Amino acid sequence: MGGSGVSLEEVFSPRGVAVVGASEVSMEGKISFGGLVVLGLIMARFPAVYPVNPRFEKLLDLPCFPDLVSIPGPVDHVVVTIPAEGSLDLLDQCAAKGVRSVHFFSAGFGESGEKDRVDLERAMLERARIGNFRIIGPNCVGIYVPKNGVVNAPNLPLEPGPIAFISQSGGHAQTLPVFAAGRGLRYSKVVSYGNALDVDECELLDYLAEDPETEIIAAYFEGVRDGRRFIDSMARAARRKPLIVYKGGKTEAGKRAAFGHTASMTSSTTLFDAACRQVNAIPVDNIEELIDTLVALRFMRSIPAGPNAAVVGGGGGPSVLASDDMEIEGLRVPRLSSTVQEELRRYLPLAGSIFTNPVDTNNMVVPDVISFTLRTVGGSPDIDMIIYHLGFHPIGSWGMGRFSTPSFLDPAIEAILGAREEIGKPVLMALRPPQDLESMKEYLMVQEALVEAGLPVFVSLRDMARAIHRIITWKERRTK
Repeated sequence: MGGSGVSLEEVFSPRGVAVVGASEVSMEGKISFGGLVVLGLIMARFPAVYPVNPRFEKLLDLPCFPDLVSIPGPVDHVVVTIPAEGSLDLLDQCAAKGVRSVHFFSAGFGESGEKDRVDLERAMLERARIGNFRIIGPNCVGIYVPKNGVVNAPNLPLEPGPIAFISQSGGHAQTLPVFAAGRGLRYSKVVSYGNALDVDECELLDYLAEDPETEIIAAYFEGVRDGRRFIDSMARAARRKPLIVYKGGKTEAGKRAAFGHTASMTSSTTLFDAACRQVNAIPVDNIEELIDTLVALRFMRSIPAGPNAAVVGGGGGPSVLASDDMEIEGLRVPRLSSTVQEELRRYLPLAGSIFTNPVDTNNMVVPDVISFTLRTVGGSPDIDMIIYHLGFHPIGSWGMGRFSTPSFLDPAIEAILGAREEIGKPVLMALRPPQDLESMKEYLMVQEALVEAGLPVFVSLRDMARAIHRIITWKERRTK
């Protein structure tokens, strides 16, 4: 690695950030990555932002400097968006300025496969050793540390949280925080590291394993250079915290794309899966599964003691489908005992209801009924978790206005939280998204309210079951 004495903690806490190559909005209304970083830092109220471009005197109402050494204040972190050919001269400026870290958004390096570009990377690394600074990338979107106001795009959540995400892909590193924001996920650090010239996945895993601000680690890998060191780092991280791993480049086409993307030689899927089992990491197959697994770990409060789920909601057909989805993905939907069924019959309407599990009754949107049903079903020793689904049937369809009204939503949430506290088991919310705009507005209002209440919300029963099953398996292995 780079061999610099600069720690990752210093990289994540810069006093000043310079963005080299930032430019104005184009005639077509487009803004460069560098301009977006400057805009994002302004919106995050980062205290010292320095656009660098000799073509401009001002950028987004900030003074724009011709080069790094012209900046009057300290610059700890530099974001680079100029062509690869200018890299070495820029790194000489970084050394002269006393920079601690340099993030290369620029591509056209080793991932191109050209020998002169591979040689260029080696020369860049040598500059970093001599100048005592770190390199992130090249060919990545860099760092996002909300606690310190360090962002790489506008409109990212600025509230910090306990999840760290490291990614060879810049797209995934920006997609996850945005896509999962409505599900309540917030981050300690997100790092896109691209070609891993200096800072790589092993160093990041080692850091996050000890980071007191990180409780859950998620990662997207395409390939690694040192397999033994990588497995050792994964093992250290997984012993300390849940480690969720999404592996890219599983097919031949994916492997070719990964090499062209970040110059990564991917390992075989069989070897990678074996490594995950060896260290007890949690594997996922796409970004949606990664989000579902993070939501479950973050908001379940406790991991189910076993795979037995009670499914509660309105609609016979959806309840049947829910049962199939649960069991296909490894959970079980056991028949409720006669005692529990009899208790439900005494309180719930008999006509059109099912009491065996799933529990289906047409008044499952009444807060008192929600409370009674969850407490009764959840009190059964045969049940490890409860899944309450909404929006899967015309009885409870979105767009009717009932779910988003305070008269329903507030008492319903209070009933769910009260029941969860009493039974001491996870209660999971499955909300099926609607297909029309008007209904989507109500859906998002309900989702936001449930998330703010600290409830785990999922958009697919089957995907939720897959995530929960993986987490239960992970817990069992960890216990052993």
